[in-house]
Amino acid sequence: MLAYIVRRLLLIVPTLFGIMVLNFVIVQAAPGGPVERMIAEIRGTAVDATARITGGGGEQAPGGGTESRSSSRSGDESASQYRGARGLPPELIKDLERQFGFDKPPLERFTLMIGNYLAFDFGESFFRNQRVVDLVLDKMPVSISLGLWTTLLVYLISIPLGVRKAVRDGSAFDVWTSAVVIVGYAIPGFLFAILLVVLFAGGSFLDWFPLRGLTSANWEQLSWPARIVDYFWHLVLPITAMVIGGFAGLTMLTKNSFLEEINKQYVMTARAKGLTENRVLYGHVFRNAMLIVVAGFPSAFIGILFTGALLIEVIFSLDGLGLLGFEAAINRDYPIMFGTLYFFTLLGLLLNLVGDLMYVAIDPRIDFESREV
Repeated sequence: MLAYIVRRLLLIVPTLFGIMVLNFVIVQAAPGGPVERMIAEIRGTAVDATARITGGGGEQAPGGGTESRSSSRSGDESASQYRGARGLPPELIKDLERQFGFDKPPLERFTLMIGNYLAFDFGESFFRNQRVVDLVLDKMPVSISLGLWTTLLVYLISIPLGVRKAVRDGSAFDVWTSAVVIVGYAIPGFLFAILLVVLFAGGSFLDWFPLRGLTSANWEQLSWPARIVDYFWHLVLPITAMVIGGFAGLTMLTKNSFLEEINKQYVMTARAKGLTENRVLYGHVFRNAMLIVVAGFPSAFIGILFTGALLIEVIFSLDGLGLLGFEAAINRDYPIMFGTLYFFTLLGLLLNLVGDLMYVAIDPRIDFESREV
């Protein structure tokens, strides 16, 4: 098993490198960038200032228009690669390029970035004046809270429900729970979130739960029992919305896994020997049926943690990693984009390895040593 772990760890290196190269190339080819964004801000400020001076009219100070047009021609050529840069001095454009590191060719920028990332130096945000590590650590409690509790609740609900549906396949219980599962699968989680806000967060009916933040403003002054209650009080609605939208698929996966195992020959043999139904179900079927379900826990957690909470964070005013990544993409904040991509891709690859190890822990008969990576 040790040799398999070593091979998988070595495979992480080219996989991670390939992902970073692909995303770097895509971002370079995409229109817009931090320099363009800063140019737009500068020009936006200039327009506002002009509007204030002229009272919002179209007239300018005597000679102002002609002078600005003539002085901008030399700058237009040097900054022609940036849309909207006309009228800005070329020295300013070069300063912006130097500030954001775009005075270097793409290959050199990528090499420097990977070299820093290998030392877990993710640099500083272009527009937030904070280190990327500090920003991620600041947003991490929200995302971990949503991801961890949602994943645990999804598994605690889906596994018993899926087992029960498999045992009572075709019964009235199976039919009406299947209807609930279909509704949960068909309606996006953010729509449930809006419904919960309307019903329970002061929307149109009740005002039982808060609608902003992970804790109350006076959380520091509360006792520890009161802090715990306040923390979960704020999480009730967002986690409920995420659980409703996430338990359906796992429930059906659990049911189908159990149904497949229940109909196998070894189950019939165990029953023929006189074993009780619970002994057959939990002593023989459970380990085999739960293999694919439990082993998928690490990847399910990483998926819910970093990909499924953006709209929930927006609706419930939770400032987490989903919102941070979205804002970084919109603002072309490359240090945040690539830093979080590198870290969480590495984390995801390691959790995939943990998932394989969980296969072996659940069923020792599985031997990855005999398989090619």
